[in-house]
Amino acid sequence: MSGLTYLNAKTINPMPSVMYLLFFLLIPIVSLAQSDKLEIKDVVYAEADGRKLLLDIYKPSSNNNPYLIVWVHGGAWHSGSKEAPPLSFVGSGYALASVDYRLSVEAKFPAQIHDIKAAIRYLRANAARYGYRSDKIIIAGSSAGAHLAALAGVTNNDKELEGSVGEYTTTSSAVQAILDYYGPTNFTTILKQSTPHGVSVRGPAMALLLGKTVDNIPDMARKASPVFQVDASDPPLLIFHGDQDIQVPINQSHELVGAYKSHNLKVQMEVVYGGGHSDTPYFEPKYQQIAQAFLLEVLKN
Repeated sequence: MSGLTYLNAKTINPMPSVMYLLFFLLIPIVSLAQSDKLEIKDVVYAEADGRKLLLDIYKPSSNNNPYLIVWVHGGAWHSGSKEAPPLSFVGSGYALASVDYRLSVEAKFPAQIHDIKAAIRYLRANAARYGYRSDKIIIAGSSAGAHLAALAGVTNNDKELEGSVGEYTTTSSAVQAILDYYGPTNFTTILKQSTPHGVSVRGPAMALLLGKTVDNIPDMARKASPVFQVDASDPPLLIFHGDQDIQVPINQSHELVGAYKSHNLKVQMEVVYGGGHSDTPYFEPKYQQIAQAFLLEVLKN
């Protein structure tokens, strides 16, 4: 065939092919997915119950030493993953670490909060390695992830919820700000506040998380509720919640605001009028600017 050139196998030097193969095998899982963002995928931050716990790190290429936001995904505690976090924060100049944790189908509470605190400890201990600041870490999440983020944020130095997952058990898991997107905050009141749809979704999800229904395990339900863990040492809190949320009633956010105000803590709540649960408006520029202004004020102090 006139368009093809055939080579005798004896004339081919196999070494370049072997070298190329070794080169690609040795490349770490780091990519410039976009010109403005560096990604480091599937970092093992700890192991628990025979499972590797992973996180992804995203960094803005324009900032060599950004503040870090730890993102906790939602999914009713029983599903979801670290994939597809809100990368608008990276566009605003923050590093973002999106973490996986043991789901309620794998382990009961407080395993989830133990994993998240282990991730924070790992990220703080390895800040110089990955290139972000360790002095002020922000935790954020949506829905069930917001519940876990808020609980992690208001339980700095809580030995029961700290756990011993991972290698960096002497490193602080304290955070310096919380961003809560429509998360549950009080397991003892949420079902009474909920629509029938909300009860049908949230009741079984909480029972799976806790191991029993809320009524049958009241002490654990209170321990898992951020409103009961707030004290005068807790970090500033910003909440976004839609007034049309039929899965997590907006009263849940009002309760956490009330707990903060009772301790004279810095708290800000933004009602997203017309917003439901997990709607896209929460990360549109209008609300991203509010979050940015809040963080700039908090981080400068």
